[in-house]
Amino acid sequence: MRPAWSVILLTTLIGAGQGLFLAIFALGAPYAFVAFGCVVSVLLLVAGLIASVFHLGRPSRGWRAASQWRTSWLSREVIVLPAFTAAVVAYGATGNDWIGALAVVLCLALFVCTAMIYACLKFLQEWHSPLTLINYLLLGLASGCLLAVVLAAYLLPAAAPGLARVALLLGAAAWLSRGASLWRNARLRARSSTASAIGVQKKRVVQISQGFTGRSFNTLEFFHQRPALLVRAVRWIFLLLIFPVPGWLLACGSGTLDTYLAAFLLQFAGLLAERWYFFAEAKHPQNLYYQAMA
Repeated sequence: MRPAWSVILLTTLIGAGQGLFLAIFALGAPYAFVAFGCVVSVLLLVAGLIASVFHLGRPSRGWRAASQWRTSWLSREVIVLPAFTAAVVAYGATGNDWIGALAVVLCLALFVCTAMIYACLKFLQEWHSPLTLINYLLLGLASGCLLAVVLAAYLLPAAAPGLARVALLLGAAAWLSRGASLWRNARLRARSSTASAIGVQKKRVVQISQGFTGRSFNTLEFFHQRPALLVRAVRWIFLLLIFPVPGWLLACGSGTLDTYLAAFLLQFAGLLAERWYFFAEAKHPQNLYYQAMA
């Protein structure tokens, strides 16, 4: 699939915002820290929402995305995201634990909705797995918790070391989970062939043309058109930046604000690379036919 930066930013930003809120709520910190953390969380959620607008062909009709909530995980995400954002605003303004608990439920529901947009697609084998949901959850928790460490180092230094240990564990879990999905996807076997793609019975079909002499929507939107070497490089980059490098900084660094901030920025860069690879890795079945120009 062709990675869209609007969706990459949406999923990474809101994931960090969700993880940050959960870390703040679980910490039970003083109200000033909670309020400030909620402001940062809301800023991340709104930034992700703004980024998603650039993925719409006609943003003025974006409200229609919520109309199919009975059957569409995307519609459910469109509904849950602003509801969760509003709940975080209310919790940050009041500090009420009942509102916070409601926000937790909405936060977890948002993780499910976002992940299931991709995991429910049976024809994309790389995504159709419980690991997709697990990865979205753990990566969001890891990045949000690490951001909470940064905020704690600035506003609540006594809580930073404990949060850093939790962030270290979450980062390791996210890294192992993502590695498991890479291992699984590397062993997938295509369910379709060139012959089945065009509905013929011959066992061996060789394509010499896709029916066009130039590029089309199908060749542009369903394949990333990047060299295999670049795709492999991105994979190694995110595998290093999601956990090993930030984990080393958390475990062996100086434990200062600068160290924590560097760890978060490196990890977030790794998340951007991971999400790009997540889309690029998926092989759309239509590419069996739209794979060669005349």
